[in-house]
Amino acid sequence: MDCFVYVLGCRSGGRALTYVGWTHDIERRLAQHNTGKGARSTRGRTWQLLHSECFATKTEAMSREWHLKRERAFRKELAQRILG
Repeated sequence: MDCFVYVLGCRSGGRALTYVGWTHDIERRLAQHNTGKGARSTRGRTWQLLHSECFATKTEAMSREWHLKRERAFRKELAQRILG
């Protein structure tokens, strides 16, 4: 089963926020985040998908997630380009 790494973004208090995670079903996971059933740090905000990547294994996806969480410049550029 394919695994996806995703970057979500939203505007809050005049600044762009990002969240990085992994899942088997991006649409379901985004809906969970937007209904308050996702990670605690995403609750109470409306998120949109900024970026996703597909991997064949959970291990590959989790490794990429780890790296994306440390690539602040990449996430910041994504948020500025898409969220304005």
